[in-house]
Parts: sequence; structure tokens; C-alpha cells
Amino acid sequence: MRRFRSALAAGAIGAASLGALFTSSAVAAPYKHVLLVSVDGLHALDLANYMAANPASSLAALAHSGIFYPNALTSAPSDSFPGLVAQVTGGTPKSTGVFYDDSYDRTYFAPGSDCKGAPGAEVAFAENIDVDSTRLDAGGKPGDFRSQIDPAKLPMTLIGGKCSVVYPHDFVRVNNVFEIVKAHGGRTAWSDKHPAYEWLNGPSGKGVDDLYALEQDSLIPGTKVKTTGSFKAERDFDEARLKAVINEIKGLDSTGSQPAPVPALFGMNFQAVSVGQKLPKAGPGDEAGLVGGYKDASGMPNSGLAKQLAYVDGALGELVTALKDNHLADSTLIILASKHGQSPIDPATFQALDDDPYTKTPGYAFHIADDAALIWLKPEDRAKNLGAAQDYLEKSSKAEGIAQLQPPNVLALAYQDPATDSRTPDFIATVNPGVVYTSGSKIAEHGGANVNDRNVALVISSPSMAQKSVPALVETSQVAPTILRALGYDPNELQAVKIEGTQSLPATPF
Repeated sequence: MRRFRSALAAGAIGAASLGALFTSSAVAAPYKHVLLVSVDGLHALDLANYMAANPASSLAALAHSGIFYPNALTSAPSDSFPGLVAQVTGGTPKSTGVFYDDSYDRTYFAPGSDCKGAPGAEVAFAENIDVDSTRLDAGGKPGDFRSQIDPAKLPMTLIGGKCSVVYPHDFVRVNNVFEIVKAHGGRTAWSDKHPAYEWLNGPSGKGVDDLYALEQDSLIPGTKVKTTGSFKAERDFDEARLKAVINEIKGLDSTGSQPAPVPALFGMNFQAVSVGQKLPKAGPGDEAGLVGGYKDASGMPNSGLAKQLAYVDGALGELVTALKDNHLADSTLIILASKHGQSPIDPATFQALDDDPYTKTPGYAFHIADDAALIWLKPEDRAKNLGAAQDYLEKSSKAEGIAQLQPPNVLALAYQDPATDSRTPDFIATVNPGVVYTSGSKIAEHGGANVNDRNVALVISSPSMAQKSVPALVETSQVAPTILRALGYDPNELQAVKIEGTQSLPATPF
């Protein structure tokens, strides 16, 4: 069996055979519930270091009754959107069509355009589509994404000759585990950092019963600083959503205002660690002198990041305690994963660069650059500019810290052919370790393909499991079929699993 893997991954860690497609039919459910938790930014190294330094921690307890995969790779590109899309669909951008939370589609039109003019538009699904991104509730009611998302800010596309807005759930090309659980009669819930995460509803638009989305880029009350500008504010942001998940464990909806069945599939992401890795120093509400990021290449956290790691560890303990208190521990599989890592760990390699030269690429339409660059050319004159664009980017390699430029023919093998697919970039530039495109103060980023971007924490845990460490190279896309197996469903109900041959995680006792 051959798994389609991004050429980005080959440059980072190397190829591996990941086994045969799981094809058995649905069986008696090993678990009644799956709690999926993404600690964004958490490397496998962070997890190993934390457990070694804190053997009585919640993280260590999860690993002691579960399987740790130290060589797990997240998606390539390693952005938040494709990172979580992989975990819930079993697919890479090859099948999902999702390369980044800010990308480009050659057939779309700009918001408010009424589909007039030449096709080809930026597709940004983040705080930019909120009714009011300065507010924690995004200007609407958490749990009702249509009250939080302003349709006038959405890209547009022609469907049957009619110009229509594109909601995030319309964007993903394949179904996901939430939709499948719903189809089998199970309740679903999720909490994340933007209302744009309503894409988890999937192509059906109905995957998540209880979506509790708050806006991470909202302003800290009484300031003009975003939540991401403070270690404490980010912990508070996570804490508000943690309470929502605990409400769900207690048999309530996310707001705690009314009874609801405990979801069969539910969970949340934590942002505290990611901000702890990127934020260089203390912000509003923080103790003076806190420092983010790492001390050295060994992954020893500075004081600010250490606080964030300790918070997440405590929060995970609260989730486990809530499961026990509500007699759900034995019937719930916990999956701890991460959408992405963060680069660099070693501060000595950090190099801040300007990504503006990418806008000078001949035939330029759009690019996104964090610690990799994805570049799209204008579709109407793409063919005549390809050669000049490649020459320009190759000549810019030294100045832009490019380690490898992947042109269309390479990307066609890893994903889809950009000549015929509306989403695949024309070029992807992977960078030298430590390069971050920023004009601000952040000291790390994600989105690229280096080891620090992709080697993330991955643990599956339940009280009945024996402790095990599985050194095999695995990918977080394997989480999706594993979720379905845990709940007794056939992984082949996932379209991406069938397209890409994604297997469930190895060594699972179910």
C-alpha cells in the first residue's frame, strides 16, 4: 500500500511505509466516548521533557496508561487548519484541499464581488470573518456560528450559475469524523479559537451539535492588546473553553445552561503553549520579567512557556477528574495530539526575515508565509509567468532563507497538479531551520516542514491501557480512523481514508 505523503515531509524527516489500509467492518464499540485534545505547539520533545521533570503530572499519568508515539508527524504544511483537518478527516491537502487558514482558490471571487471580474481570490478563514473580532464572543453568541460570522466577509463562488458565499464548512472537500458520528446517532461537540472553526461541520454543514468558539484575537479588556499578547490572557482564553468541555462531561451543553447527552465525540484545543512559544516577553496581566520560548536546543522552557505548560497540565487533570467524577473514565478514550509544532526550539537559530519579496514574484496573485511560503500566481496568465517566477524565487533563495523550492511538477506528485486543481499552490518554499517571516516581535512560528514544525506530541490513553511507547513513524492523520475504530465504526466511511489509504494508529488494543 502506498500512502500519499507531501514532498515537504521528505525534506524534514524522510519517507516511511505506514502499512495497509484498515478495511474491517464496524465492530462492537470499544468506547462510548472519545475526547480529542489538541495542545497546539506541543512537540514530542516538550511532552518527553515535561514528563521527565514532572513524573506525577497529568501528562505523565496519561502516558502511563496509554500509548505514546514519539515520532508523530503533523500535516505538511503544518498550519492549524490542515493540522486539525488531518486529525478529523484522515487526509492531507491532496484530498482535503486545505493548505492553510489563509490560502487561495483559483475559482473563487473576493467578498462582496458578486462573482464579477476574473476568478481567483484569497480565502482567509480566521478572525477576519468575525462580526467583531475585537470581542471574545466575536460579536455574536458562542454556539451559534452564524451569529458570529459576517457573510459579507466571506469569499464567493459560482454554484449552478448563482453567486454564493463560501462558509468554512463549504471549503473542505471531504467528510470528517464528526459527521460520521452524527450519522450514527451520536452527539458531537468542539471548542476552538475562532468561529471559523465551524468548518468542522464538514461538507454536510451539520457535523457539530455544540460548537463553542471564542475569538482568540479579541482585545484584552481595558487594553488595545490582543489576547495573544499576554501569557495570562491566553490561559484565561483556554480556561473559558475548558469550562465548556467540563460542562459537556457533566451532561450539560457547553454553556452549562441546559441538559444535553454527553457527546460521543468531543474536545478542544489549547492555545496557551503556542503563545508561550511565540511571545517573547510579559504582556498585560503577566508577572514582570516572564520570558517566552526556549532556553536552548534541548527544549528547556523559559519562564513564560513553563507557566503555559503547567497550566495545560493542570487543565488536563481537570478533564480527567471530571470524567472520573461522572463515571465516564473507563468508557472514554482520550487522544492528546497537536495541530502543529513550532519552530525554532533552539533560539540560537532564530532568524527573522521579511516576506515582502515574495510579492514581487512575476505573475504574483497571493502568498502566505510564516516559516514556509506558499505562492500562487494569477490563474489568467499563470502559464506565461511560471518560468520567470521560478527563476525569481530561485535567485531569492539566499535572501529569503529558502532551503528548498518546490515547483509545480513536484507539488503535483505530493498533492494535486496546480495546473488543474484550484487550491494547490504553484510553489512552496521550505526554509532553513530557524527562519521566521515576521516584522513583529514573535520568536517562533509554524506552517513549515522542519522537524520542529512537524514532530508533535501524540498519546492515546484510557485506564485499561498498558503503558507503551511506539517508535514507528506515524502521522496525525491516523487519528481520524483510530477515532472511528474506538467508537466501533468503519474508518472507510471517511472519504480521505479511502483516497489516501490512511491506516489507524499502530499497536492500539482495539
